[in-house]
Formats: sequence, structure tokens, C-alpha cells
Amino acid sequence: MFLSESTVWPYRYRRGSSPLIVSMPHAGTFIPRSVGRQLGDCAAGRPDTDWHLPRLYDFLGELGATVIVANYSRYVVDMNRPPDGTNLYPGRDTPRLCPVETFDGRPLYRVAAPDDAEIARRVEHVWRPYHRRLATEIARVKAAHGVAVLWDAHSIASEVPKLFEGRLPDLNLGTADGKSCSPALQAALEAALQRQRTYTMVLNGRFTGGYITRHFGRPADRVHAVQLEMAESTYMDENAPYGFRTDLAKHIRPVLRGQLETVLAWARLSS
Repeated sequence: MFLSESTVWPYRYRRGSSPLIVSMPHAGTFIPRSVGRQLGDCAAGRPDTDWHLPRLYDFLGELGATVIVANYSRYVVDMNRPPDGTNLYPGRDTPRLCPVETFDGRPLYRVAAPDDAEIARRVEHVWRPYHRRLATEIARVKAAHGVAVLWDAHSIASEVPKLFEGRLPDLNLGTADGKSCSPALQAALEAALQRQRTYTMVLNGRFTGGYITRHFGRPADRVHAVQLEMAESTYMDENAPYGFRTDLAKHIRPVLRGQLETVLAWARLSS
């Protein structure tokens, strides 16, 4: 279906040399024609994209990080949801594996939402290749370094009433309530964020980590995973056309780099 109608692969990838792997599962914007024809006008601007993350994290090559970035929009299939569609936050209204509405509640589909067969096709052709690459890189990095750390990078509007109350903290670390990474790594990352005074932060608050963090984080097996959900207001305009703000990015970028340097320092000590 998808790969036969275009040459767009599910992800782009750069191999690194360090124990760090960075995943950006919601940075993609591509929507195949077969899906786009079914979507309403509200989908055209891709408002729920994790905008500009590769540009914001432009220092990853200097850290030797392996980087995996989704090419497909989350409106096609959400790389950070379980393949069976289980709700990661029971009792809360959260986006589906194949979303049917925007974060602000507008219907995505003109008529009918995708049926089970269509969802299965999207999972097979887009979701599974991304996750196979993650698994392959984790195994390679762990074999090379004795430890692998997966950093799942996200961003979201600072206020989304449908998903959470009030204004989101600027930086939201998630470790599946301490289950997806070493307690020492979690403590080091939290301490580094608490030392800076510019941005608000929380550990395992509204966002404790999505499927990628929970599935791949296996500290006992020396594979550690951390999710960072950032408020878009820290580096971009939150309203269309969602412009990147260099004046803001120059302040948040050193904080992000500090987090990943903390990861690498911890990995060197633990390998």
C-alpha cells in the first residue's frame, strides 16, 4: 500500500558511534495520497506534529548519537502507541494508534475512520519498520558498548485542554515511573534539570513515557529508555505556520545538550 504508492521510507536514520540512540517518532509530516483523500481540511497543516525536532537537536552528530526520525505523520499511524491500540493512560482520553481527531477535538476523517484491516496495513508498512530499526540499533549499540540508552524526543503545545489541564511544564521527563531506566540515570537527569532556572520541569508527571519508552526500556538488560516531552513554546511558535524560533532555540538547546551529555557520562561509568 504505502511503499508501493511512494518512495518515502517510514523513517530516516543516521548511525552513530556512542551508546546514545535518539528516536523522534512524531516528527514526520508525510501522508500518502490514499490516506490524505480521506482526511478533512484540519489535517492539512499537521497541527499535532512534533515540529522541528531534528533542527532543534542539531548537535546530535557531535555526540555520536544514532538518530531515527519518522517520516510519516502520526495521522497515518502513531509510532509511540502499542500495535494493538491499547490505551497507555487508562481512564484518560489519549490519541489512538491511528488517530481519528486532532488534539483539539476536530474530526480527522471526512466520513469513516480506518477499519481494522486498514489499521493493520499501516502498522505493517509503517509502524513495524520503525520499531524493527529501533530494536536493531539497540542490539548493535549494546553489543558495542555494553549498554544502550534510548532517548525518545517529543514536543507538544504547552496547552492542550483535551489532553491535560492547565499549562504543561516546559520539560517533562518520563521513565515509566522509574521502570524504564536506571535510578542513577534518572536522578542525574532530574538533578541536571533542577540546576537550571530558566525552564519548569517535572519527572513522571502527565507524560510518564509512551510505548517506545515502556517497551524498550529494560534496565536489568542494560537497555535504558527516557522520554522527554517538551512544550513547543520553548523553541517555536505554537500557532500556524509553526515557525522555528532561533531566538528561543538558542536558550533551550544547551539544556537539551546537557541532558544528553549527562546520559553519555552516566553510560561511560556504567559500561
